Amino acid sequence: MSMIFDDQNIQIREQVNNWQEALKIASQPLLDSHKITNIYVKNMIKSVKENGPYMVLTDYFALMHARPGKGVNSIGMSLLVLKHPVDLEGKPVKIFLVMAALDNTSHLNTLKRIMNILINNKSFKIILNGNKKEIIDLFKEGEKV
Repeated sequence: MSMIFDDQNIQIREQVNNWQEALKIASQPLLDSHKITNIYVKNMIKSVKENGPYMVLTDYFALMHARPGKGVNSIGMSLLVLKHPVDLEGKPVKIFLVMAALDNTSHLNTLKRIMNILINNKSFKIILNGNKKEIIDLFKEGEKV
């Protein structure tokens, strides 16, 4: 089983100008590894503009995604943690998790493992703290569960 998050696909920033910039930064590791194309990033932005902030699942956390397949070369996830929240259509967000899926089902097991970590209040606070090593360690522990 491969690591969900590592040093390459986790980024920590103080702040950004807007949610679109945050999404582009969060997507960069997936673009760099050719898991997604710019089409996927544009589709995520378009989806928020058309449907509102439905990707904000809880305080400070957004699960960013678009339709599976379009602009996706392989399944992948990346994480951006901001020290200061950015407004995403009326919702403050510090954690941007970008999920790229090839179809409607192949990513579900990985997503379930991530969500199990995120629903733990202590784990969520570790992520919000924005210490990259602690976040990587947290997901390594989550892999063992």
